Amino acid sequence: MLIWIVLAVVLLPLVALALAVRPVLTRLPRLRRAAVALQRRAAEADTLRESAEALQERAEGVQRQLDTAQRRLAVIKAKRG
Repeated sequence: MLIWIVLAVVLLPLVALALAVRPVLTRLPRLRRAAVALQRRAAEADTLRESAEALQERAEGVQRQLDTAQRRLAVIKAKRG
């Protein structure tokens, strides 16, 4: 009788633990795929950020050229009267 009580005290929590862990283990592949997809999106976002920064620098350069051209145009107009 004591053996049955010991087995019940030991095995029942193990069975309960196994039943609780089973749903989590079945979701692990989907969670891994989701994590990989998020990492891929993060890499894409980083690439887009770098492209946006390069575009911003290029736009600032074009703006400087435009400012220079406008100043030259103003000088030319001022000389013509």
